[in-house]
Amino acid sequence: MPLSTDLHQVSDTSFFGTESDPIELAVFKSATHSVAEEMGAALRRTSFSPNIKERRDYSCAVFDEAGHVIAMGDHMPVHLGSMPMSVKAVMEAMKLRPGDVAILNDPYAGGTHLPDITMVLGVFPPTAPETPLLYIAVRAHHADVGGMYPGSMGLCREIYQEGLRIPPVRILEEGTLNDSILQMILHNVRTPDERRGDLMSQIGACRVGEIRLHELIEKYGIQSIRKLSADLMDYSERLMRAQLAEIASDSVTAEDFLDNDGFNDVPICIRVTIKLNAEDRSVTVDFAGSSPQVASSINAVYAITYSAVYYVMRCLLPEDAPATAGLMRPVQVITERGSIVDAELPAPVAGGNVETSQRIVDVLLRALAQALPGRIPAASSGTMNNLTIGGVDTRTGKPFAYYETIAGGMGARPNADGVSGIHTHMTNSLNTPVEALEYAYPFRVRSYSYRPDSGGGGLYRGGDGIIREIELLNSAKVTMLMDRRIFAPYGLAGGSSGALGKSLLLLDEKATALPGKCSFDAPAGAVIRVETPGGGGWGRQEE
Repeated sequence: MPLSTDLHQVSDTSFFGTESDPIELAVFKSATHSVAEEMGAALRRTSFSPNIKERRDYSCAVFDEAGHVIAMGDHMPVHLGSMPMSVKAVMEAMKLRPGDVAILNDPYAGGTHLPDITMVLGVFPPTAPETPLLYIAVRAHHADVGGMYPGSMGLCREIYQEGLRIPPVRILEEGTLNDSILQMILHNVRTPDERRGDLMSQIGACRVGEIRLHELIEKYGIQSIRKLSADLMDYSERLMRAQLAEIASDSVTAEDFLDNDGFNDVPICIRVTIKLNAEDRSVTVDFAGSSPQVASSINAVYAITYSAVYYVMRCLLPEDAPATAGLMRPVQVITERGSIVDAELPAPVAGGNVETSQRIVDVLLRALAQALPGRIPAASSGTMNNLTIGGVDTRTGKPFAYYETIAGGMGARPNADGVSGIHTHMTNSLNTPVEALEYAYPFRVRSYSYRPDSGGGGLYRGGDGIIREIELLNSAKVTMLMDRRIFAPYGLAGGSSGALGKSLLLLDEKATALPGKCSFDAPAGAVIRVETPGGGGWGRQEE
């Protein structure tokens, strides 16, 4: 049967593995997805920081009573695949009551890194207020959560230096704000007013989702909600198993490297072996052979690795396939504890969320290119090009913390060129508009353009990266967490690699090359120039 997920067109209802009407299931799928999307829209409209309002660095999802995801917004892959672990952490830590909202950011409790703060709310049926029937989660990247560096994204040697680590606690208790928890957070960040505004926006987004899910409960009833949720996950599983049946290879292996850890020049290997079990159409994704965890912030916790695998597996399916927990039932993710892809406390992890996650995706796609030739694109830029700048704004006398990930080139596809200047894979954010950047911070944007000829050549060309130049109008601390400065984004099927990224400090008519991972004090008038990597090419150019 074709892998169409247009449920209205599926006439063989046995494909769903349920007795649910396909049309009713399609309506339920769209309804829950719309709830997650509306939550995101509410957060975006009411948030304070440019990182959330302009860059849309947030994610929202809906979960069943067991904490299994049944719907995701079209938001950040690095958030969404790991968010169920945060929901489970809340469920294990406390029994949510009506009106409660839990908050956490602990990477070792299902989080990603400390700036990503998650809120979880239980949705209770009016006739059964003892146990949640559904859960809502909202995760947003806050531009500062304390720590050694403004923006909370610098190179550290332990997680305690990276910022405030929040275990699952209640920020709302039966509808009443827990001001003690809020004040504890606000007293440990550089920008308390902005943090308060963003946190209140997250609570508001949770309330929007709660209202919409109560409407669905009223429409369908408790038992129908349970059945439709289970059927939707079963359907996702069947789609994934059908896709896995198309993989011809029993086992494929690939590896790629992060440039270094920022403290020394030793490359960091990420290796994966994907093994297919043809009998039950399942796969094992094994990261044995990856480097041990390092003494810097590019370690990834297990939740990040799982999220990257989820994203890649989701990409194998049609765009409208239901993004539920069922997708991962045929997929087993194996890591070695204490490795770069499964770090142990107290390893710092700020960059694992943004840099290591991208390299994990690159390695997974490189392996799948052997198993599914003609379907997998070349490597995209492979770095989020994290730039944080913080200090005191002389215009207002108040501290500021700017954070941005800068887009690069998309890898060329087997049937099309890559897209230039776009966020890819584990990030789905936007570049901050020049007007918003200059309004909110003491900066002047001197250049914002495509980086010519940075995409790799081939039958189809990789997308070009971006050039971004920011002039500081007062002194500030600048921090960079960037990669693909040594190991270029690979091409496929004979295509060329994309151009390496590079960063420069322009001061007093002198240009100084900067390492990809660094932190330094810059005076007023300094210009930070970032040139992001291009995507790899696909196919031989002579063809």
